Amino acid sequence: LSTLQDAGLPIVRSLKILEGQMERGPFKAVMADVTEDVESGSPLSEALAKHPRVFDDLYSNMVKAGEAGGVLDVILSRLASFMEKSQRLRRRIKGAMIYPIVVATVTLAILMLIMIFVVPKFEQVFRQLPALGELPALTKGLQAFSRFLIDRWYIIFGLIVLIVVVFKAVGRTRGGRRLYDRITLNLPIVGPLARKIVVARFSRTFGTLIASGVPILEALDICQHTAGNVVMETALGGVRDSISEGGTIAEPLGESGIFDDIVVNMIDVGEETGELDKMLIRVADNYDEEVDIAVGSLVAIIEPILIVFMGGAVFLIVLGLFLPLLKLIQNLEATM
Repeated sequence: LSTLQDAGLPIVRSLKILEGQMERGPFKAVMADVTEDVESGSPLSEALAKHPRVFDDLYSNMVKAGEAGGVLDVILSRLASFMEKSQRLRRRIKGAMIYPIVVATVTLAILMLIMIFVVPKFEQVFRQLPALGELPALTKGLQAFSRFLIDRWYIIFGLIVLIVVVFKAVGRTRGGRRLYDRITLNLPIVGPLARKIVVARFSRTFGTLIASGVPILEALDICQHTAGNVVMETALGGVRDSISEGGTIAEPLGESGIFDDIVVNMIDVGEETGELDKMLIRVADNYDEEVDIAVGSLVAIIEPILIVFMGGAVFLIVLGLFLPLLKLIQNLEATM
């Protein structure tokens, strides 16, 4: 849409071109409604705002600012750049976490298969060897856990379902979300990464809105709704109150405990020089790079932990299964 507007095409024709080249689906239907509304005389921002699940407050408000300033093509270009960078960051995080998740899933599956199918076979063999005497404690523990998995699997399944349901139910409440978000931000390894992601998202959103001509209080409201973190939403509420009372942006951000000193100082300098939008975009670019590095470091830490866990679990199982055999050999040697 930005390219078509930059080429000088009327907005209705641009929307019809976009609608025509889309495959049949929900988004094509939304574009048809938007085109129809604009063709009947509604502003593009109002037409987009009727579909909040597709075009959020950030999108419709930026388009509204572009219409008011007569720079819709520029605003759409900024919006496209903003969304592409945000999507790229999410893809990097998801892509980096695929390997650890797959390894962890395969590891648990292998261990469960061993406990359910292999350990019972050894238990039958041990019962047929009376010369063994009393089994080692580790072997007894493995057998008891194996029998529990086979005979009482529904208890484990029920506990998992109950934990998931309770976790989601608590997460739907604002207090629960605040608790989860605060815990996430303070975790030893994941916390710094989550903090950088939240700061990068806020900086890019706020900077893009200000650069597009959206009023600062309205921009803060949009940032609050799109923060994705209740702790950040509370901090931005404090910023909004500070500005309403004639204060600064940097001071309440520094008091929130989420932003590093360097970010607060850069925002403070941006306020003083009148280049707050540029400073915010610079902070977002810097933090995007730091997030990329932090994700790589996190994966590098998780991989050896998973390998050690898998190796340790397999070692304990093998040791528990072969200790009775070693004991049997010792008993036979003693009787010979």
